[in-house]
Parts: sequence; structure tokens; C-alpha cells
Amino acid sequence: MIQVLSSAWALLLGMGLLMVGNGLQGTILGVRGQLEGFSTLEMSFVMSAYFVGFLGGSRLAPEMIRRVGHVRVFAALASFISAVMIMYPMLADPIAWVLGRVVIGFCFSGVYVTAESWLNNSANNENRGQALSLYMIVQMLGIIGAQGLFLLGDPAGYETFVIASILVSVSFAPILLSISPTPAFDTTKPMTLRELMKSSPLGCVGMFLLGGVFSAQFGMSAVYGAQAGLSLVEISAFVAAFYVGAIVLQYPLGWFSDRMDRRFLILLAAATGAVGAVSGMLYGFSFEILLASAFVIGGMTNPLYSLLIAHTNDFLEYEDMAAASGGLIFINGLGAITGPVITGWLMGDAVFGPPGFFLIIAVLLVALAAYSVYRMTQRAAVPVDETSTMSTLYPTASPVAFEVAQEVAIEAAEAEFEEGARETA
Repeated sequence: MIQVLSSAWALLLGMGLLMVGNGLQGTILGVRGQLEGFSTLEMSFVMSAYFVGFLGGSRLAPEMIRRVGHVRVFAALASFISAVMIMYPMLADPIAWVLGRVVIGFCFSGVYVTAESWLNNSANNENRGQALSLYMIVQMLGIIGAQGLFLLGDPAGYETFVIASILVSVSFAPILLSISPTPAFDTTKPMTLRELMKSSPLGCVGMFLLGGVFSAQFGMSAVYGAQAGLSLVEISAFVAAFYVGAIVLQYPLGWFSDRMDRRFLILLAAATGAVGAVSGMLYGFSFEILLASAFVIGGMTNPLYSLLIAHTNDFLEYEDMAAASGGLIFINGLGAITGPVITGWLMGDAVFGPPGFFLIIAVLLVALAAYSVYRMTQRAAVPVDETSTMSTLYPTASPVAFEVAQEVAIEAAEAEFEEGARETA
């Protein structure tokens, strides 16, 4: 771990600041939209637009990097992110915000691709897994820290938007000034969706449903808090609780993942998350229960992302694991685009109001749990000693981090195979 910090501290510091800025702009938009009189449905389109841009960026950013290089792409996208964050309070219009969120999502996706390429280049086979885990923890801590900074400014003014813009601008300094040389860049040609669905139906369906869950909690949690009449401090704590749960419960679920039928663990995690969502829907008048519900939902759904990837790998050949990453990200992105829109419609005053936020999460997680039960009746479980290692990965990861996680899983599986061969020799 010390070796990882010494070689990649600038990258981790920069990405931490970047995630603070990203988490801050998501929360402040949810509150500011309420103050500007935007409807819940309008805000749902604003939040969904981020994932449209993110999905597009994950497809186009690699080609941009090949054409002009890491540094130019990094600097250009940073400029756009900073500019859009200042634009939000100047153009308080739903259409302008939708366009801005598309740009923000595209730029952040490209920045992640670039930064994660550098991270992969700075690591070696011995510490690549540690580097990826540390990077993901930094991302979550950045989003959590953003909720504290949210309280420093008046959401009706400019201060918070300026803070987010400054953080994003400053975040690139340690990366661009300290990291050299730029790494070679290449990505694996993705597996077709038909092949991927045939290999792991649960992995594909689960990633789509989980995309809707994650985008709802990432994009609409602050909107829920504003609509439900929570104070700024309560909104900050509520949003942070999702990501605190993700950090706290990631390791325990990962430990169980390598010791039992992963489909059963997916079932348990999805069902537990659904219970948390139902509790929030029924007892949202209690702030303590709201916090507990957010903690449970975040603690179950974020590790589920890594769990579904590991489950998919269990049915793939080593040489196909990296190729599967592009398809899984695309499927998850489709679910993420639709999640906020459906959530916003359900949260409308004419439908369910604020409880609609928890309702859509509960429905999606129940669907995932039910499909897990179905798949358990269709195919025998992979023996525990033949399953791949679960790598820590969150839905904010780009295709590069996804492929790094796949490489870690492949290396771990090959090491276990060689060790087993030596023991039987």
C-alpha cells in the first residue's frame, strides 16, 4: 500500500478533489432546482442527462486519447467541467441544465478514462489490486466529503458552485504536474451483448437494474431531500449515508462472495437493500430511519456492482473477461439513464410524491432478487474453489478501471491455478 501511495499520490489526491467537486455539484443542483421552482420531472431529466453524457464519454474518450494524447484530453475536459459548473447558476433553466449535465457527464467519463490509465501504468502486477481498491475508496471519500462542503455556501447563491468549480480546477494540478510519462493507451474490443447475455444472464440483467438503482441514489437523493422538506444539514447527511454504507459494507460482502454461491449472496444483498428502501418509504418521517435506510441501500447496492462482475467472470474464459467489461458498462449505463426519469415521475405530486424515490429502488432490487432466484433454478452453481476473485469496483468507474479489475481477477485466478497444480504435483 505504501508503494502505491508513493507512486500515485498525486493522482489519488487529484481524483479525490475531483470527486468532491462532482459530488458537490450533484447535491447542490438537487437543492437549487427546488429553489428555482423546477418540477421533479424536470429535475429527473437534468440528473439523467449526466449518465447520457457519461455513457457517450466512455465510448468516445478512448478514441480522443489515441488522437491527441492524455494531457490534451485531460486539460480540455477539465476546462469544460469548470466552465459548466459556473454556468449552472447563471442559466437557471431546465434545458440549459440538461445540456450542461450531458457535457459534465461526458467530461467526467473522459477524465476517469485518462486518470485510470495513469493509475494502471503506475501500478505493477503485485500491487494493481491494492491500487484499484485505494482509488475506489478515494472516490467514495470524495463524494462523502462533498456533502460537508455543501453546507459552506447558500444554495440560492453562487458560492457553492464556485467552490465546486475551484476544486475541479485545482484537482488537475497535481496530476498534470507530477505524473510522467504518459502511459500507452489501448482498450479491448468489447464482447457482443448477445454473447455476454448468453454467458451470464444474471450479470446482464443485474447490471441493468443496478444502473437504475445507482443513478436514482446518485442523482435524485438530494432532490428527494429538498422535496421532503429536509434541512440542508439533513440533506447532506442523507446523501453521505449512501456512500458511507458503500465503504463500510464493501469488504464484508466481498469476503462472503469468495466463500458461497454468489447468486445467493446477490439475492440476500438485493433483498436487504429492498427492505431498507421499503423502510425509508414507510417511515420517511423519521430522519434516523432515513439515514439507516440510505446506509443499507448504499451498503448493499454499491458492492452488488462488484459482485455482479465477479459472478459474470465465473462463466467466462480468462481471455474473455476484459472483453466483457465494455458490454457490462454499456448495459449498466442504459439502466442509469432511465433510473432518474422513472424516479422523477414517481416522485411527482400527482403520483407518489417523495416516497416514490424509495419505491423505484425497492422495485428494482426486488426484481433483481427475484431474477436471482429464477437463475438459481436454471443452472448449477459454480464450485466455490473455482470462482474468480471479487475486485472492488464502484459504478463511477470507467472502462479502464473495469478492465484493470478484470486483469486483477485473471491474475488471481491464474495464481490460484498454479498453486493448486503445485500442490497436486
